[in-house]
Amino acid sequence: MKKNIPYFRFEIAPMFKKINKHCRYFYRKLTKKALLYTEMIHSNLIKNNQVILLENKNVNNIVLQIAGNDPKLLSFCAKKAEKIGYKEINLNLGCPSLRSQKGNFGACLMKYPIIVSDCIKSMSDSVSIPITVKMRIGINNNENYFSLHKFIDLLIKSGCKRFIIHARTALLDKKINTRKNLIIPKLNYKIIYKVKKDFPNIKISINGGIKTLLNIKEHLKYVDGVMIGREIFKNPMMLVDIEKYIYHNKSIIKNPIIIVKSMFSYIEKELKKGIPLITIITPLLNIFYGINGSKNFKNFIYNNRNYLKNNKLDFLKKALSFIKIK
Repeated sequence: MKKNIPYFRFEIAPMFKKINKHCRYFYRKLTKKALLYTEMIHSNLIKNNQVILLENKNVNNIVLQIAGNDPKLLSFCAKKAEKIGYKEINLNLGCPSLRSQKGNFGACLMKYPIIVSDCIKSMSDSVSIPITVKMRIGINNNENYFSLHKFIDLLIKSGCKRFIIHARTALLDKKINTRKNLIIPKLNYKIIYKVKKDFPNIKISINGGIKTLLNIKEHLKYVDGVMIGREIFKNPMMLVDIEKYIYHNKSIIKNPIIIVKSMFSYIEKELKKGIPLITIITPLLNIFYGINGSKNFKNFIYNNRNYLKNNKLDFLKKALSFIKIK
C-alpha cells in the first residue's frame, strides 16, 4: 500500500441519524483507510454528557464533528476529544436545518465570520490535532467568490487546517427542509477548484452530489480529498472499490454475505446490551444493493417487525437466505 496517500483522500460524510457507531463499525469492514466521522454532536450535549465522546470513538481514523458557537465550550470539548484519540475536530458550518438556525450553529454561522474565527482559534490553541470545517460555498444563493475567499482566509489565519466544502449554497429558508437543500440549488464544483488553486498550501476536500468512483477520480485531479454521504449509505459495497482503487488495498473481503456474517459477534454483543436489532443492522441492509434477492431480503426484515422485536440474530440469518450470489 502506498504510504503517501493522505488519510483524508476519501471520507464518509457525517450524516445525521445515519452514521452512528454501528454504521461506523460496519463501514470499517469495508474500508480500513477512509476517514469516518461521528454524527454532528452539539457542544452542549458533550458538556452535559461527556461519555458520549467515549461511546462514539469506536473505530480508528475517526473525526469528531461538533456544532456550537461558544469558543470556550468548544475548546473544552476539543481537549476532551483529543485526549480520547480523535483524529480531527471538525466544526459544522454546513447544516441548514431549522434547528441549527434556531440554535445559531451550522450553516447560519457563515453569516458571522468573527464568531467562527474565535471558535476556530479557541480550539486550535487548545489542541495539537487539526481543527477543520465542513461548510457550504455560501448561503441563500449567494455565490460571491470574494466573500468565500475572505471567509476561508480568515479561518486559515485562525488555525483551520482543512476545509471540506459542499458545492451548494445553504438555503436558510423555513420553507425549504434540509433534505431538499441536498438537491437544490445547483452544484458548483468549479468554485471549489478555484479555492484550491488560490490556496495551494491548504487541504481542500469536495462534497456534494458525487456518486461514482469515476467522479471521485475526476475531482481528485483538482482537490485533495473527496467526501461522499448518501451514495455510500445507499450502496455500501462501493467502499470496497474505493479501498482498492484509492488506497490500493486489495485485501478487503468482497463477498457481502461473508461481511455480514463477520458482524454476527458484534451484533450479539450489542444485543446483550439491550440495543434493538433493527438499530444495529439498519446500516448494513443496503449491502446487497443490485444483487439478486436484495429486495426480498429487505422486505422480509421490514415486513416482519413483530418477529424483529424478539431481537434474535436468527432473524437476520433467515433473511440472508433470500440473497442469491453466483
